[in-house]
Amino acid sequence: MGSIDHPQLQRMKRLVVLLSLFLLAATEKQDLLGKMFTFPVESNRHHVSLSPQLEKETNFTCITVCLRAFSDLSRRQILFSLALPTSDNAFVIYKPKREVYRLHLGESFVDFWGMQDELNVWNSVCATWDGKTGLSQLWVNGNPSTRKGFSRLGSFFGTPKIILGQDQDSYGGGFDINQSFVGMLTDVHMWNSVLSPSEISQYMHDYWYPPGNVLNWDSLEFSKIGYVITESVKTTQKFNIV
Repeated sequence: MGSIDHPQLQRMKRLVVLLSLFLLAATEKQDLLGKMFTFPVESNRHHVSLSPQLEKETNFTCITVCLRAFSDLSRRQILFSLALPTSDNAFVIYKPKREVYRLHLGESFVDFWGMQDELNVWNSVCATWDGKTGLSQLWVNGNPSTRKGFSRLGSFFGTPKIILGQDQDSYGGGFDINQSFVGMLTDVHMWNSVLSPSEISQYMHDYWYPPGNVLNWDSLEFSKIGYVITESVKTTQKFNIV
């Protein structure tokens, strides 16, 4: 049996690596009801890229994003990152530390203090922005924040890159391990409208609520890159020992 020469062997190895990367990043669409993304380790690579249901180039005039997060980190961490070619922080939900949430809109941001959350339990988070008034608001575990305004009104336009697990410091990249999310995320929904307080309350208490028309957890198109696991939310449930 003839041996493979060194250049040919190197080419084969490169093809195997490229094929592995392609399989890891392959886009799939699933109903993720009752499931979660687990981010087991800190990194500057592992993440999930989400594909919006709207047209590739979208004009956003209002936004609501809701999600549930489970983590034991008290350090700064990213919860949701939407970037555009013109802005890496087009719409970002960020936690500088416990009970403090930061909402980025383009080059501006506002902080919401005293938002009660806990470690190692599910925390429900919703963020809203209304381009007509510039007003934004955070909801954590059913409790609303003070309403705060951005000087920027109107809208922003472009093809969004939406990522979980990493903060985009450039369009689709620029990840920092010290801002990465470690833990579990579930029930991620996004709307191009501002949900009413009653609809947000329904989400917070896991009653019926309208699924997101930009991102819908029950019919989500996504690709996982690196060490991210899809598993049942039931692994986080408490059981009474008799």
